[in-house]
Amino acid sequence: MNKLQPKIALGPILYYWTRDDVFDFYENIANTSVDIVYIGEAICSKRKLLRTDDWLQIAEKLTSAGKEVILSTLTLLEAESELKTLRKLCANKKFMIEANDMAAVQLMEGRDFVTGPSVNIYNAHTLKKLASAGLHRWTLPVELSRATLADIQQERPEGVETEVFVYGRLPLAYSARCFTARYYNLAKDDCQYRCSDYADGLTLSSQDNKSFLTLNGIQIQSACFYNLLPVLGEIKQLGVEVIRISPQSRHTDKIIELFRQGLSNQKNIEAANVQLKKLIPVDSCDGYWYGHPGMADEIKISMANIA
Repeated sequence: MNKLQPKIALGPILYYWTRDDVFDFYENIANTSVDIVYIGEAICSKRKLLRTDDWLQIAEKLTSAGKEVILSTLTLLEAESELKTLRKLCANKKFMIEANDMAAVQLMEGRDFVTGPSVNIYNAHTLKKLASAGLHRWTLPVELSRATLADIQQERPEGVETEVFVYGRLPLAYSARCFTARYYNLAKDDCQYRCSDYADGLTLSSQDNKSFLTLNGIQIQSACFYNLLPVLGEIKQLGVEVIRISPQSRHTDKIIELFRQGLSNQKNIEAANVQLKKLIPVDSCDGYWYGHPGMADEIKISMANIA
């Protein structure tokens, strides 16, 4: 099993930012130590402030900065226009594709591609099936545990890499309904692009005023931030080649460097995590990693048991 230093990947932007904000964001990312950058619209085809050619322009700039660039596809396709865009992305010969649904997998059959966390690879049999179609790297679905990952790694096909989502709001569900529009009692076709008002999604609270979920168009995310920085040593021991950070509107460059610090030296992890906690706007969680409810925070549970 590979025990080399994992690379750091930056997932696609999941929110609806202005065109200028997106270009400025990637201008900044080009100067970080991130190794792999996923770009493109993965949530909603109505978010058209950037066209395919704009994404390709960003891809060229990031490539010039020494980054590996991967083009991300939509997670849920509903119209022929969306399939047309998907076909255009998959037809490009320069950049690898992140398939976020099976339509993209089918279009990429016979060529190298990556799967995102929304593609349900729950066992080694599925992994082998996709490897025969050209799978280069898979991303562990966020709801799976380290125990499941360890089992799959034991039977992982030769030449297939593994990626783990390690930081950001967890992608939990997708729907043909736009949750943000529904929150404002708007029809999806007349959503007025209300998701653009929330640079990191619209957080909902429970009746006891605890942050519960985050609305992001057709996507439901966790309110708390998944944080696996404290277990980077375990992730490395499991032979994971890539760790994924999900972009945020603030501090993404600092977050990348804190994970780099943790990867470079096991002794740095605790200090890096102290700094990372200061950048997390709400609670953090890591329950899924341990096979527990996703909202759980094992550090807090451990401290409570000690008390």
